[in-house]
Amino acid sequence: AQQGRVREKVYGKQKIYFADQEQLPAASDAELRGLDGEISARSAQLQALQQSCRHMEAELKDLSSSMTTPEIAREIEALRKDCASYTEKLERIKSATNHVTPEEKEKVCREQQLYRREWRRRKRMATELLDAILEGYPKSKKQFFEEVGIETDEEHGAVLPATM
Repeated sequence: AQQGRVREKVYGKQKIYFADQEQLPAASDAELRGLDGEISARSAQLQALQQSCRHMEAELKDLSSSMTTPEIAREIEALRKDCASYTEKLERIKSATNHVTPEEKEKVCREQQLYRREWRRRKRMATELLDAILEGYPKSKKQFFEEVGIETDEEHGAVLPATM
């Protein structure tokens, strides 16, 4: 800095040193335009290379996520085995002699609906009866059920079947 090759600027407690640009030769307008053109060309080249890189990365991702030829062969073989087993199962079902007729199915559906309705009705009656008893009972509902020996549907995981 004392010899004049480097300049010094003081910002509070900090000092910044930089090259003295007055000692550098001044560039002509033609040189500056040439450098600007070179910067533009290099920027365009950089953009093209970045685009190509993104394209190649996307292609690599697609290729790495796709199956290889041996994997595809194994998958095809497994699917053929599944298809054969399903075809065999379908043939067994078709050749079975114990098909359910629509009349039998309708009869079973009606019976199921009747039993479900009866289950709901009896459960409601029992619940109402137990609630009436529990109004005057000094202990909790759980203790009452244990003393009397009542087992609920919920304890056994029984649920009312859905309609068909």
